[in-house]
Amino acid sequence: MKKDAARDAVVQEARELLVAMEAALLQIEMEGPGKDTINAIFRAAHTIKGSAGLFAFDSIVQFTHLVEHVLDKVRNEELPLNDYLMSLLLQCGDYIGELVDAIERCEENAEPNLARRQALEAELDALSRGAGEPAAQEAESVDASSEAPGQEPAVDGAETAADSGALASNPYWHLSLQFNENVMRDGLDPISFLHYLRTLGRIVAIMPVLKHMPDAEAMDPESCYIGFEICLASDSSRQTLEGVFEFVREDSRIDILPPRSPLPDYAALLARLDAEEAGRLSRMWHQHGALNEEDWRRMAAEGAHEAAVMAAEESAPPAPLAGDAPFGISRSRGLEDRRAQEQKFIKIEVSKLDQLIDLVGELVIAGAGARLIARRRKDSQFEEATQAIDALMEQIRDAALTLRMVQISEVFQRFPRVVRDIARDMNKDIELVMTGSETELDKSMIERIAEPLMHIVRNAIDHGIEPADERIAAGKEPKATLRLNATHESGSVVVEVMDDGRGMDRDRILATAISRGLTTADADLSDAEIYRFVFEPGFSTARQITELSGRGVGMDVVKRNVDALHGEIAIDTERGRGTIVRVRLPLTLAIISGFQVVVGNAVFVIPLDMVVECIDMPAQRPEHNIISVRDEPLPFVHLSELFELPARERGRKSLVIVQYGHLRAGLLVDGLLGECQAVIKPLGRLFGKVKGLSGSTILGDGRVALILDIPHLVHYTQQQEQSNPMAQAERGAASEPEASAERE
Repeated sequence: MKKDAARDAVVQEARELLVAMEAALLQIEMEGPGKDTINAIFRAAHTIKGSAGLFAFDSIVQFTHLVEHVLDKVRNEELPLNDYLMSLLLQCGDYIGELVDAIERCEENAEPNLARRQALEAELDALSRGAGEPAAQEAESVDASSEAPGQEPAVDGAETAADSGALASNPYWHLSLQFNENVMRDGLDPISFLHYLRTLGRIVAIMPVLKHMPDAEAMDPESCYIGFEICLASDSSRQTLEGVFEFVREDSRIDILPPRSPLPDYAALLARLDAEEAGRLSRMWHQHGALNEEDWRRMAAEGAHEAAVMAAEESAPPAPLAGDAPFGISRSRGLEDRRAQEQKFIKIEVSKLDQLIDLVGELVIAGAGARLIARRRKDSQFEEATQAIDALMEQIRDAALTLRMVQISEVFQRFPRVVRDIARDMNKDIELVMTGSETELDKSMIERIAEPLMHIVRNAIDHGIEPADERIAAGKEPKATLRLNATHESGSVVVEVMDDGRGMDRDRILATAISRGLTTADADLSDAEIYRFVFEPGFSTARQITELSGRGVGMDVVKRNVDALHGEIAIDTERGRGTIVRVRLPLTLAIISGFQVVVGNAVFVIPLDMVVECIDMPAQRPEHNIISVRDEPLPFVHLSELFELPARERGRKSLVIVQYGHLRAGLLVDGLLGECQAVIKPLGRLFGKVKGLSGSTILGDGRVALILDIPHLVHYTQQQEQSNPMAQAERGAASEPEASAERE
């Protein structure tokens, strides 16, 4: 595997595992420790270490090995998973993330924060040794004093000398490896596993096994024929060593003998080799002290060598032994089972997906051109063919856009840790409740909404939620609740951040706005307009500057980022009850279903999801832009007047009724052209700041059509109505018949 591909694979997998590891730790903090959850944390750390070790990213391997060692003690109930250890493990996860970032920057040999690493390693080492626990230290000293001078402590998987019986004196692990022939085709290098073993201990001796090596003429350069017999000095557990070969376990033969295993187990390993290699392996054990003279003579006396040679001539391998027998992995399943269990998901580079979306967009534009030509020629067969192509293109468009849709849980999963850490720093007790995390949004939107949501959440914790004593004094529960919710609504995605804190101080916000010259004391402003001041640059009502807020930087950036996504942000708050910050975003920024309208000689596109209905406008136009639709008043705007376009004098006009959230408005146009597929193109600098426009698209005849910003136009009609007393009176008159009917 190329180094760049390996780096990308390790980085992506490690980040996913770190997220899972953090989520499991936070779950333990909320629900208490569970065996499955602890094992999940251990597996995440172990897999990160294993992946990094395969490609010699030693910085991650060495640090994660310490984390894994502590987690192993937690699994074995040798260490309690208390608050201190939880915080330490979360910090270790953060530091591993820094190491992963360094790998992504091709700085795998650099140390991003040496002082922090040393501090974390010291704490991990102290926990591993039981430092700071007098009872544990005394027990260790008693155990150490009971051992004979020069005697090695027992290793995992070994029996004591008193129960040794027919056990070998071998102080080393023995690993017998025979990789499957396709290991290199799968992108794995057998030598990398040997390099990784060196991080777990010392390779005392190694012998290649060439039993399956064909002649040079029959050799396939992409196949692996070699095996290894290894003596390893290590204090690792059997499970740790087995985990090294997790990626090749399916079709390889991996046998692991713990130190001081029964002598018949060593004889079984010899039995699988031919006479020459069995002799070489037994001599290697003897020469390097894996088997002492007594063991060697005992095996010879029991005919172990001869039995090994005879068994090697048989085709069937020996059956696994019970108890401490080698950990065997059979190859009998073969590649057929492996193919049957191939993964159902593949990972694709985002750039390739973006290219696909761009090509689909060009296809939509070309299809619109073909459809236009078919209509002009009035060729029925041509029109039928273009209609069939249009249907297929719409399916391709929807399928392509679905590929880019990801669940907003990708953003939500960051917040449990943020809320936990900030709440602890500020001595607040906060419960985070997340709903609607399965709601899907375009990936480009997901990446760009994360930072604004992060600032809103931090602001809610710092400004909105009170300390426990203040909540108790106000008659509230001492534990606050912070909610994150996402849902689909009218062709948009609505993300809400809700807290049950103190709410916003309307009078204080207004006073600050007046002092900064943003409004005057005699201005007649609604609550929504007053709360909108918090999005002004440099606006802050904080009496005290903290690390999180108070400098007037943040909410203006949030507003700017949301506006850049053609979204909207609004605040709904009640003094003493809490605050809701509501962010509304379009589903995608790529291709939409649109509805074309004509205003003068210009063509505009309205997002189809926001169109409610179209009606004919009465010949007598209402004076204050309020019309009664089914006995309900509806404000509308004349687009030709808004954009200063020449209107058509003849012909009846149409009113397109649109809806954004719970608000409705009408758009007065000169004509309707019907539905279309609109490929959204960004506006240039000249039109980038024009209100009421969100983008552009190319029509089938090559002309450019502007896409209307419906949220802005809906709010514009509402503001025009509120600022016009005559319009308010007309609205009352329009709704009077309905009120009279109710009275009757």
